[in-house]
Amino acid sequence: QVRLIESGGGLVQAGGSLRLSCAASGSLYNIGAMRWYRQNPGEQRELVAFILSGGSGNYGDSVKGRFTISRDNAKNMTFLQMNNLKPVDTAVYYCNADIRSTSGPGWTLYWGQGTLVTVSS
Repeated sequence: QVRLIESGGGLVQAGGSLRLSCAASGSLYNIGAMRWYRQNPGEQRELVAFILSGGSGNYGDSVKGRFTISRDNAKNMTFLQMNNLKPVDTAVYYCNADIRSTSGPGWTLYWGQGTLVTVSS
C-alpha cells in the first residue's frame, strides 16, 4: 500500500523557519506532481506550492518569496522550506502526490495525514 507521511511541523516564533518533509513509501512505481496544502478548521484547503517531476516549483501568492518547495526523486520525498514565518501561516500542512503504484494501472492521488505548524507572535 502506498502512503505519504509528513513530518517537521512544530512551534516557531514569527520570523523563524521550519522545513517540512513528506515521504512516499510502499509499492510505488513513480511519482508525478507533489503538492503542499494547508488548512485551518472551517476553512477551505489552500494550495501552498506544487512541484512537477522536473523540479520546477510553483507557489501561492501568500507564500511567494518565503517558501521553497523541492523534491528528492531518489528518496521519493518532497520538502517545504518555510522562512520568515508569520502567524497567519499557522495551519495543518498536508502533502499530496500523483503516484503510479506497482499494483495499479494508472495514476492515483494520495494524501498525507498532516503536520501542524504553529507560528507565535
